[in-house]
Amino acid sequence: MKPSPFTYHRPSSVGEAVELLAAHGETGKVLAGGQSLVPLMTMRLAAPEHLIDVNHILELDTVEVDQDGVRVGALVRHSRLERDEQAYAAAPLLRQGLRNVAHPTIRNRGTTLGSLVHADPAAEMPAVLLLLGGSVELHSAGGSREVQAADFFVGPMESALRPDELAVAVSFRRPPPGSGSSFVEISRRHGDYAMCGVAALVTTDGDQAITSAKVALISVGDTPILVDVGSAVSGSGGGLDEAALREVVDSHIEPESDIHATAEYRRHLAHVLSRRALDDARRSRQREQVA
Repeated sequence: MKPSPFTYHRPSSVGEAVELLAAHGETGKVLAGGQSLVPLMTMRLAAPEHLIDVNHILELDTVEVDQDGVRVGALVRHSRLERDEQAYAAAPLLRQGLRNVAHPTIRNRGTTLGSLVHADPAAEMPAVLLLLGGSVELHSAGGSREVQAADFFVGPMESALRPDELAVAVSFRRPPPGSGSSFVEISRRHGDYAMCGVAALVTTDGDQAITSAKVALISVGDTPILVDVGSAVSGSGGGLDEAALREVVDSHIEPESDIHATAEYRRHLAHVLSRRALDDARRSRQREQVA
């Protein structure tokens, strides 16, 4: 199939782009990486009358690392962020999550912010953003606003982005000192969307006992799901109480059955992968201390 007819726009500044969105936002779409939008248009599951190509707005193609975290512009490709050593040093979970995104060909073109705006509940980067407690910067002709990760994902394929707004950057916070992280997932084939995936972030004390633990899960609800699993940490040695972990994860997820997996299998994966991700995150912290 071919996309339905549309008018093509190529703004050269954020100001020009938001003016176009003010005029055509209800009937238009923004094109950055296009790895989700173009297939939808080709299958006519999306039929925008106006396509606003922001690939020539150079100010959106930046990665900035400071003491607070990592700020990623709207045109930064997955592969660029994955290979950025400063970003990795500030927040290792970025690379850990990005390595699971589709295939290298997709990562070479797809944008991290575009994936977040697409808000697929099976996508990896929304979970990373939620776990790190970041935010998304949105601009419109009427001004700008910053939406926290906890408020950005509002439903399946639905974010807080309004039709007249342009997502210009996303900020990922640095994890606390003494943290370790991990991202694990299970899919039918390498590069497919995960049947279940878990990002984990733990903080340990000087004796390697876990003092705080959180996970963010994908493919088990309408949005990525953040769970504080600190109650599953044993008080004495800082190890994991598997029964408590299963109980707290169970109370937050709502998996559904589809052609790829049953709800019960997804629930089982959520338990297994949460434990695995937390163990990996703890070991990553131990490796850092040895190094």
